[in-house]
Amino acid sequence: MSAQENKQAVVSGGAWLAVLLVAAMIAAALYRFSNGLGAVTNLSDEVPWGLWIGVDVLAGVALAAGGFTIAGAVYIFNMKKYKPVARAAVLTAFAGYVVVSIGILFDIGKPMTLWHPLVMWQPHSIMFEVVVCVVLYTTVLALEFAGPFLEGTGSALAKTFTSRKVMVPLSIAAITLSFLHQSSLGALFLLMPSKLNHLWWTTMLPYNFFVSAIAAGLAMVSFEYVIASSVFKHECDMDILRGLAKGTAIALLVYFLLRVGDIMIKGNMGLIFADGAGKLFMLEMALVLIPMIMLFLASSSAQSAGAIFVPQMLVLVGIVLNRLDILFLVQLKDGASYSPSFVELIITLGLISAIVVAYRAAAIKLPIASPVRADN
Repeated sequence: MSAQENKQAVVSGGAWLAVLLVAAMIAAALYRFSNGLGAVTNLSDEVPWGLWIGVDVLAGVALAAGGFTIAGAVYIFNMKKYKPVARAAVLTAFAGYVVVSIGILFDIGKPMTLWHPLVMWQPHSIMFEVVVCVVLYTTVLALEFAGPFLEGTGSALAKTFTSRKVMVPLSIAAITLSFLHQSSLGALFLLMPSKLNHLWWTTMLPYNFFVSAIAAGLAMVSFEYVIASSVFKHECDMDILRGLAKGTAIALLVYFLLRVGDIMIKGNMGLIFADGAGKLFMLEMALVLIPMIMLFLASSSAQSAGAIFVPQMLVLVGIVLNRLDILFLVQLKDGASYSPSFVELIITLGLISAIVVAYRAAAIKLPIASPVRADN
């Protein structure tokens, strides 16, 4: 559906709730910056990373992986049938990474120093690599999104920014930068072998993060495609959904083999039955195996969007659970406890709502789902 065909108001119906949550987030943000982390969060020296790092950063980066995955499929591997969802995937990734940056701004003790890593290089730090790659990748996403934005404004530059000679190198840069920072987020926990349960800690962590992000990204593209089809009243292309289901299932299979194979080779199977962490691991694996089987079956025979939407939702839940498990298990110690404060919850809900509002506004005002020219 083109922007010209979509006559919906940017804010109407349920979108008002998202706008209200964004307004509440802005008020909460002013309170946070006025009073500091200690006064408005339940973070402590024992648990310094909480909801904002877990959901807004670790899970958010994984869920936004659909941008480089779909753009790579379309512009590098010439899988043209995914062109109708390519712009939406890039838009979601762009909005997601902007929100990740804002989430970090809330979480660090001195937000005015956020820019320091860009000029005060620490090349031996994993966090430095993550920061640089996220900044560069967000820039790449902005350039990828420039095409539909310029088309929407009628600019003569739109043809240049949507051409293959621009999109192919941008897609290659996106995949390279995503591999670096997605895997580096996993590598960050390699520094903590004595703190993280070895059902999660492994030298394969960087690859586990990257492969699981591909599954999460494809699941997120399916999720938003089905929701957008319902909201904007256009039919889902089942061929696209079945293809996304097959891609997600293959990524999940690779991820499952990497994790379970690594645990078996290193003789850590006994940890599954040792304590409560083992139950979390089994829940994670159930949220890999069950949707993987459902998606493999749906990829060849599903006739309705619901048959694919449900297992893709389970994939999203499983990946978010994995990131939260790692974040909080690594901080687990006697006497330590954490539950997010009201301000933390409002800011996280507001950031998620901001993505919804931005996506809706862009989908209504810009040619996000317009057919891409055959010569692109």
